[in-house]
Amino acid sequence: MAKPFAKQSLLRYTIVAICAGIVVLVLFTNVLWASSYANPLSKRSVHESERKVLTINKETVISFCGPKSNLRWIDQALIIRKARQLENVKEERDTQKEKAKNFPNEDNALELEWEEMAEAPVPRLDGAGIQIGNLFYVFAGYGTIDLVHSHVDVYNFTDNTWGGRFDMPKDMAHSHLGMVTDGRYIYIVTGQYGPQCRGPTALNFVLDTKTKKWSSLPALPVPRYAPATQLWRGRLHVMGGSKEDRHEPALEHWSIAVKDGKAVESEWKSEIQIPRGGPHRACIVVDDRLLVIGGQEGDFMAKPGSPIFKCSRRSEVVYSDVYMLDGEGIWKQLPSMPKPDSHIEFAWVVVNNSIVIVGGTTEKHPVTKRMVLIGDIFQFDLNVLEWRIIGKTPYRLKTTLVGLWEGWLYFTSGQRDKGVHDSSPKKVLGKTWRTKLHLPVQ
Repeated sequence: MAKPFAKQSLLRYTIVAICAGIVVLVLFTNVLWASSYANPLSKRSVHESERKVLTINKETVISFCGPKSNLRWIDQALIIRKARQLENVKEERDTQKEKAKNFPNEDNALELEWEEMAEAPVPRLDGAGIQIGNLFYVFAGYGTIDLVHSHVDVYNFTDNTWGGRFDMPKDMAHSHLGMVTDGRYIYIVTGQYGPQCRGPTALNFVLDTKTKKWSSLPALPVPRYAPATQLWRGRLHVMGGSKEDRHEPALEHWSIAVKDGKAVESEWKSEIQIPRGGPHRACIVVDDRLLVIGGQEGDFMAKPGSPIFKCSRRSEVVYSDVYMLDGEGIWKQLPSMPKPDSHIEFAWVVVNNSIVIVGGTTEKHPVTKRMVLIGDIFQFDLNVLEWRIIGKTPYRLKTTLVGLWEGWLYFTSGQRDKGVHDSSPKKVLGKTWRTKLHLPVQ
């Protein structure tokens, strides 16, 4: 009767020895991995130690020392957590390889030195920014999802100060505005009225920046949310955006003749439709060419029946398309951005026949499905029609407001990421930054 008991004891001691060996191996190789990872020159050591530890995954640990095991002193959760961390390292390395293959120019991005400037009086998300000379007019925007701003703040690039705050008209939209200037008058088109996910308005306004007086323009034929807006050939052009539900992309394109802050015509004229609709895109005129860059199809909608129009996530498709309208009156497609990008309507400047775009949002995370912010700075060289990534912002962000003064690239406000390892959106900011801009020469 003693032999079966001896065999059971021997089996138990064997399992104990195997599990103990696993633990020692995990801890030992993890120490080697951590020490070699701390030295960026020891890439071979990193990869070898990863391979050793990655073989000890969750299934291996549970099969040897499963939930019913009497070996309670083994911290299975710790082993599994370490294994997952190392798997994430491998996944990140594979992602970087794929990224380098798809976006080779990103590796050549400049190491920019950023300087923090005077912070804006209030944080802003989905606001608008227009530069006239050394003054940067910053409009409206969300402070929080339940609080919207109804005033204008003015930043002086010369002396790094904020001041001159004044109110907007009571009927003017609070976010997702279309906006452009002729150098004195700022034309404001439609946008969302109120917090959360309320619908858009069709009302339009003009600000005389010299007198700080407001006037109105004829209403758009229908309300629009975040339409692409520009002045081109004496006409105010408004196109795309989202329809009244905030989600369905709009393709319509209208224009109206304007001069010195007033409409010369009484009604909007229908123009050739934009090839792809949607909000949150850059709209720029360079060398008598009208360009529309990036954007998305779909956006948050108001939850059905919600008395406060509470925002509810819907599917979104972010794209990298670039379209141009020239004197022939035909939309032409130009080279796409290096990656899909949206929430960039006021995140651009034109310098040395190049368009520079800062930050934005790209395709959603493939696993979590969360929105992904980016901190890339893009250059579109109009001389050769080529894109490149020329630098990074201090953190990833969207709907930032961008200006250029005396060779310095500025951005202020927007919503930043959750941290270095999490690109999803978190805090709405009023911070202002600048860096000396040096564009690569082709």
